[in-house]
Amino acid sequence: MSLKGKTLFITGGSRGIGLAIALKAAADGANVAIAAKTAEPHPKLEGTIHTAAAEIEKAGGRALPLQVDVRDEASVADALEKTAKTFGGLDIVVNNASAISLTPVAQTDMKRFDLMHQINARGTFMVSKYALPYLTKAKNPHILTLSPPLDMKEKWFAPATAYAMAKFGMSLVVLGLAGEMRGKVAVNALWPRTTIATAAIKNLLGGDTMMRMSRTPDILAEAAWRIFQKPADFTGNFLIDDTFLASEGVTDFDQYRADPSQPLQVDFFVPDDVPPPPGVSFKAKA
Repeated sequence: MSLKGKTLFITGGSRGIGLAIALKAAADGANVAIAAKTAEPHPKLEGTIHTAAAEIEKAGGRALPLQVDVRDEASVADALEKTAKTFGGLDIVVNNASAISLTPVAQTDMKRFDLMHQINARGTFMVSKYALPYLTKAKNPHILTLSPPLDMKEKWFAPATAYAMAKFGMSLVVLGLAGEMRGKVAVNALWPRTTIATAAIKNLLGGDTMMRMSRTPDILAEAAWRIFQKPADFTGNFLIDDTFLASEGVTDFDQYRADPSQPLQVDFFVPDDVPPPPGVSFKAKA
């Protein structure tokens, strides 16, 4: 099991979950195109496409930093073409770029609504669309989208309708594209059971306290790495990270806790009928 020589294109890969997936692949000797907006240091966000590229190469991979706005059609098409030309093809696409705003309808600015839909649903659709001509030439191609199971419950929409629409829009791309490309390209979704210690959690959802109540991005990186080993007929799945890893024989989930002394915070959109694996506790460790 290895991604050596495989080429990945990861949106939003300059930090957080995208970077963790990149580094896991790089450790195998993979080629990774980091497609993200941040080319210059940001006062509130760690990492740029250039620092991510440096980490990937230090980890053992080959890196291609690309400043890409997933809302811009030409930018996306050009980045995918450059990736395929640089590394001789494309094997894996990770739709990780996402915008979040947890506001009720009355308090949601339409500019923010448009941003979330342009990045989340439209961005996932467009990156996947322009990647297909390259992926269909690969030996075992995969598209993986960081989006939730399609659990159409009022409780997921009522607190933040615009965000829920945008995230479920990403999952609808997975549903349709998996069917369209069945037998040709594996198309799956991956979602965390708990909050993940990323800049979005720290800056938007609860600061350092919520960070400590989260798992690290490494759990998603491990799950993604294992998904990419699956054959192309492993498709159309909406996977929860720890449930999938448990099916792969992983039993130690405490290794992914940011701070074992804190209880874990369950994420949005996790269906009630997908319980945590046996032995997994959300309680604080003594």
